[in-house]
Amino acid sequence: MKRYAGVLALAALALPLAACGSSGGDAAPDGGELTSGPISIWYSTNEQEIEWAEAVVEAWNADHPDEQVTAAAIPSGKSSEDAIGAAITAGNTPCLVYNTAPAAVPAFQKQGGLVNISKTFDDGESFITERSGDAADGFRSPDGDLYQVPWKANPFMLYYNKDVFAAAGLDPENPQLATYDDVLAAAAAVKESGAADYSLYPPASGDYTNSLFDFYPFFLANSGGTQLVSDGAAAFTSDEGLETLEFWKTLYAEGYSSAEAYSGDAWAGPFADGVSAMGIAGPWGAGAFDGKVEYGVVPLPTAAGTAAEDTYTFGDSKNVGLYTSCENKQTAWDFVKFSMDAENDLALLETTGQFPTRTDVDAIAADYLATNPVLATFAASVPLTVDVPNVADATEMWQTFRDAWGQAVQAGEGDLEETFSTAADKIDALIAQG
Repeated sequence: MKRYAGVLALAALALPLAACGSSGGDAAPDGGELTSGPISIWYSTNEQEIEWAEAVVEAWNADHPDEQVTAAAIPSGKSSEDAIGAAITAGNTPCLVYNTAPAAVPAFQKQGGLVNISKTFDDGESFITERSGDAADGFRSPDGDLYQVPWKANPFMLYYNKDVFAAAGLDPENPQLATYDDVLAAAAAVKESGAADYSLYPPASGDYTNSLFDFYPFFLANSGGTQLVSDGAAAFTSDEGLETLEFWKTLYAEGYSSAEAYSGDAWAGPFADGVSAMGIAGPWGAGAFDGKVEYGVVPLPTAAGTAAEDTYTFGDSKNVGLYTSCENKQTAWDFVKFSMDAENDLALLETTGQFPTRTDVDAIAADYLATNPVLATFAASVPLTVDVPNVADATEMWQTFRDAWGQAVQAGEGDLEETFSTAADKIDALIAQG
């Protein structure tokens, strides 16, 4: 499948239709009245997700004549985050947005745009925690409540080009990529052989979102799932963080990676085109690489070589937001639960290649995964996915980190530890401001 969008840049806005109509309902735990009736939703522009969403909506509408769902894909243009933010301000969001980015939730919550799922529905907490397990805790807001419904995860792993590895004298079936030293040794072999121009070529721009495609997945793996901000402070100057930073600094210093923007597809191009021996991607990478590269997939490396079953990774999660302008919140919540039952979650995996954020993926998709060995490799990582921290001023924090990255890692200028210590101080100051 085609990579549907960059993190935090999914799609843009068509003028939404506000939900209309109402009928009697129960009182919400927070005292508000919950009503049922027609609702509207938005979903991603990715063609596979459109196929899935249309099927779910059709099935729902067939059984709910008084609670019809009007659904539309968000057309391309401005970012979906800008579009949703503008709609919140105007008071005309749809009831539900599938593909709500976790990093955008603090801003939407600050605008008063998101419904508190934990407090509004008497089964809000139980449904989410029973489906998603401990993963749900990574999406809680600072008040401890959930303002987003965990929906799907795309665990990042390391793809490698089997043909390039063979040409470099490396074993393509047993590539030895468990540690940072392993990766650097493989990179040296690739460079010496000339089998590929680069060994690892992530998006190279200074945009803050690119941290999610280079540093952050490796840091999560090396730190046992520690988020960029943890326990109210920047966490990347820990021993594990500095190990990851030094690893990437070496990749750039030795010419194994490039800080120059790629001339083609910045995300998939270097690996898909055979320019880079390795690439970082989720299960959706298979669709971008199939037929172009003979590849293998392994867990992300760590400094010490963490066992695969213990290796955390970035989830590139997308969740569902229920927005406060929705009139018929009970129907919206009932539709969320319907769209995330076992049958529809399995259909999501089969249709899109993306994993529902649930604890029993192996059970509900056993037959499907048995015939899809690449996806089966990713399935084991679903419970070990971690996303971005739910904190205010997240964009500024990530950009502060990215600026330090460009200077000390990509350009190799200044003292690495000092540069990132300064960045951590700036981020800690932002955290203190609330």
